[in-house]
Amino acid sequence: MSTEVRVPTLGESVTEATVATWFKKPGDAVAVDEMLCELETDKVTVEVPATAAGTMGEIVAAEGETVGVDALLATIEEGKGAASAPSEAPKTAEAAPAASSESVDVMVPTLGESVTEATVSTWFKKVGDTVAQDEMLCELETDKVSVEVPAPAAGVLTEILAEEGSTVDASAKLAVLGGSGASAAAPAAEEAPAPSAGAGKSVEDAPSAKKLMAENNLDAGSVKGTGRDGRIMKEDVQKALSAVTTAPTPAAAPRAASPAEDASREERVKMTRLRQTIARRLKDSQNTAAMLTTYNEVDMTEVMALRNEYKDLFLKKHGVKLGFMSFFTKACCHALKEVPEVNAEIDGTDIVYKNFVHMGIAAGTPTGLVVPVIRDADSMSFADIEKAIAEKGARARDGKLSMAEMQGGSFTISNGGVYGSLMSSPILNPPQSGILGMHKIQDRPMAINGEVVIRPMMYLALSYDHRIVDGKGAVTFLVRVKEALEDPRRLLMDL
Repeated sequence: MSTEVRVPTLGESVTEATVATWFKKPGDAVAVDEMLCELETDKVTVEVPATAAGTMGEIVAAEGETVGVDALLATIEEGKGAASAPSEAPKTAEAAPAASSESVDVMVPTLGESVTEATVSTWFKKVGDTVAQDEMLCELETDKVSVEVPAPAAGVLTEILAEEGSTVDASAKLAVLGGSGASAAAPAAEEAPAPSAGAGKSVEDAPSAKKLMAENNLDAGSVKGTGRDGRIMKEDVQKALSAVTTAPTPAAAPRAASPAEDASREERVKMTRLRQTIARRLKDSQNTAAMLTTYNEVDMTEVMALRNEYKDLFLKKHGVKLGFMSFFTKACCHALKEVPEVNAEIDGTDIVYKNFVHMGIAAGTPTGLVVPVIRDADSMSFADIEKAIAEKGARARDGKLSMAEMQGGSFTISNGGVYGSLMSSPILNPPQSGILGMHKIQDRPMAINGEVVIRPMMYLALSYDHRIVDGKGAVTFLVRVKEALEDPRRLLMDL
């Protein structure tokens, strides 16, 4: 009897994933909940645990393949893999001498449905190199995904038939492994880690990460791996690259340049899966919703005074700093109770009203914008909100957010002011019907009681879906947020 291993639920709007790494191979013993493989989506990395104990059977989806939700990944055969080891041991012993005298062809792996050809993007080994079984030899690129090609056996790479940049069909031979180095490969593996895995590491880094490090002359030792057992993922390299600062180059004298010369100084980089998803979802938002933005401004004098008065005591008691985001979150929760359509969504011909506020807090990360969700923010205290924002923000920057933490938001707050934005029109986060944009606090002359005084002012922008929210409701919502912030006592009295 066998147990099927299928792709788990990937999260809202995520319909496919790429098989990044298999931690087990056919015949290996598997325990319940032991990690079998790792999937990469355009948002997060998902680990797939074993649902039953037994022996690893057939691997249906190889590394590099794109799979949909609930797709079959592999099978687990009933019975303990350890029990089969003794009977297989003699075969392994007999096979070793054969490997020393036979050559092994390296073929193009399964590329996936409707994919008939691929381009050889990178060779990680050169002719004459000794390789271990399952060590990555090269990477292929198709019009859908990147496919990693592992060594089918230990040996020496004797011939490369498809050079980098060449296009190969689905049944092509890529290279030849000579078995004469197989016996030498084993001691080498025992004496030192595989060259491509980085000093002091026995875990194979993601080939896409190794390729990116090679292209940017980045040493693996300077990158912190967040994958399983410290495996370096592509996102880790991107994070390390974003932290590298370069000295400004002296300004060059203006000169006439031809288009060809300009092209030689350009750099073309493929969009990450996360960036592609961000682009698609934002454009879908514009195409679907009847989006409109209304503006107002708020005098931050009272909030700033209240914060300055209690920030030290707040930090001492709750262990977290008192920021402005908790005030805005509280103000929005109060306003959403009065104007519930801003907290609702359209589902077909129905309007779904939410009797809760799951507040999305937009956060910028090295790899793109993500929106972690603080659930039931309307029932949380100032301290609880500040703790949640700090924790979610840190996890977002480290790329540790789970799919569940980015799902189910009913309203979103985006603070462009931290980057210096004075005014902007935020884009809706579908299927939500409202998003509040915060901006920079700037001292401006204001007319107060017939006198001109300097006040710390902030522009507020509410983008809303006009299909469900009327102009009156949107303006009322923004006015209620303004009133609560200009007189924070209203938040205490639920006014």
